[in-house]
Amino acid sequence: MWDAEEESQVAALIASMVPPADAGWEARHRFVTEVTALLVGRYGRWSCGWHWAVGEGGGGGVVFSWCCTSDSLGEPAETAARVVASLLEWRDWLEELAERFAQLAPPTGADAEDRSWHLERAATRLVTVVVDRTNTETGWYGLCHTVLTWFLSSTGMGQESARAMVETAIGGRFKSWTEPSQTLINSVGEDLAVVLTGERPYRDR
Repeated sequence: MWDAEEESQVAALIASMVPPADAGWEARHRFVTEVTALLVGRYGRWSCGWHWAVGEGGGGGVVFSWCCTSDSLGEPAETAARVVASLLEWRDWLEELAERFAQLAPPTGADAEDRSWHLERAATRLVTVVVDRTNTETGWYGLCHTVLTWFLSSTGMGQESARAMVETAIGGRFKSWTEPSQTLINSVGEDLAVVLTGERPYRDR
């Protein structure tokens, strides 16, 4: 359970792991790896994305509280506070996604045509959310691939199959520092729906 006591305890543990200010790149990288291991051991695999930050330093994620080791590592207490804030920010994002997945999932028993419409709608809305949250900075499309794969997995599809379908639908059309047009987003959504169902989505809804 997360409360003030838990936050204090985990922050103290993280603070004790912060390398000295003159530490080299390897020590800084090791800090992130060790903190990730600590968080996963304490809370589960969901916490792996705590440092997936917006922009080049974070690899195109959604977290703003953490940037990269060169900018985010500092005094132990402030560094620990950044890690905790980033973890909570990441958790909020995952909970938001879970709600969206439940709302966007095709209804049980839907035929191929109806399922196609729901899948296109889900894909276009999820891509738009990722675009908004990442500001389409460096590597933003990586999170887009991941979110769409998670969505398909949440509907019962195997992860490897879901990943392959997403790769086929996007086809390298998303680029760093480039906001996709609505036409492109719609095209990706339709392509994903077609590759999954063999049917084109309805156009009258």
